Amino acid sequence: MSSTLSPIDKAKFAAAKQACSFVSSGMTVGLGTGSTAAWLVRCLGDMVRDEGLQIRGVPTSSRTAQLARDVGIDVISLDEAKWLDITIDGADEYDGSLNLIKGGGGALLQEKIVATASDQMVVIADISKQVETLGAFPLPVEVIPFGWQTTKTLIEETLIGMDVLGRTASLRMNGDSPFFTDEGNHILDLHLNRIGNARQLSLVINQIPGVVENGLFIDICDVVVIGYGDGRVEVRDINKGSVSESQIDFLEDENLFSDIAD
Repeated sequence: MSSTLSPIDKAKFAAAKQACSFVSSGMTVGLGTGSTAAWLVRCLGDMVRDEGLQIRGVPTSSRTAQLARDVGIDVISLDEAKWLDITIDGADEYDGSLNLIKGGGGALLQEKIVATASDQMVVIADISKQVETLGAFPLPVEVIPFGWQTTKTLIEETLIGMDVLGRTASLRMNGDSPFFTDEGNHILDLHLNRIGNARQLSLVINQIPGVVENGLFIDICDVVVIGYGDGRVEVRDINKGSVSESQIDFLEDENLFSDIAD
């Protein structure tokens, strides 16, 4: 496997593999969405098949649900679970306080609901997602289709009074058509470049009519697992104030993850 994966994919795999140590039999686990989260689902499926791990997975998107079923994970809804032991998901950006930008995959609403219904949220990421200040990655905002252009104008006007460097919003597209979330909504990507006060921005954006939710995850993440291309893994626990390191070995003959693409 190590000869066929890029350094970034090795980093994602290493983080996902290490994050599996947070999961034990009997747990109800929130399963994130995106390329890094897909590595996690595959790793957990491997443990279900080969080690007898017994878990229930609550997916954060329809595509994660399908992948989880494909690898043998018992999938249930959040309404069935009611509360989760842990959610493990990726991130588009994270800062030193483990605040996040999420939603690059278009599943921010379900991801935030599932994460906040969990005892613990663990983020898996490669080191490129670490930033000093959030905002280089466009901030996704889920909006209802009705009047979305008015909502876009209201958002851009609101940004004038915010501590950000950019103030434009663009409708996310899927080819020539608008992108739709699993809930049938649109996503506006806010090109802010730098967010000076993420907590304030999140609260203000969510007050705008037509906005469903935004991709700022503030005080939700407890642990970040950071993977490196050489198999090194760093685990930062914001609650314990601890940082630990380990090493994940890549097996030359392992092909379990060769079909996962960004």
